[in-house]
Amino acid sequence: MTFQQSIQTVFRKYADFEGRASRSEFWWWVVLYALAVAATGLFGVIRFDYGGSLGSILTGLWTIGTLLPTLAVTVRRLRDADYPWGHVFWYLLPIAGLIVLAVLCAQPAKSYAPQVQPAPGTEPPAPPAPPAPPAAPAPRDDA
Repeated sequence: MTFQQSIQTVFRKYADFEGRASRSEFWWWVVLYALAVAATGLFGVIRFDYGGSLGSILTGLWTIGTLLPTLAVTVRRLRDADYPWGHVFWYLLPIAGLIVLAVLCAQPAKSYAPQVQPAPGTEPPAPPAPPAPPAAPAPRDDA
């Protein structure tokens, strides 16, 4: 998946926590996110009277605006690597959490068989009956 395809997919599925995300989709998103934070940080030289800067405002707006897509692509990537979605809470741990998430999201995709869901209102077929045990031998009448 190319950079452009990855970014389009993330924005198209910005609130989709179902399904899976490939490693390229996730990591291209991380690259864009880091570049955007770096670019908005460059505006930190423009200071305001109250002590803030334009860079901090722009970085904050970018972070808030991309929070949902970032969480969604992370959950989908974790699912693809066969980890539960709860690992997304590693984001809350400042530095070590990002390292743990990076390691988890770098894992290759696990193979999975697509599961066919039964149509609504129908019951799945019953499993086949186990084979019958072999019959006991008939008693011998040698007397």
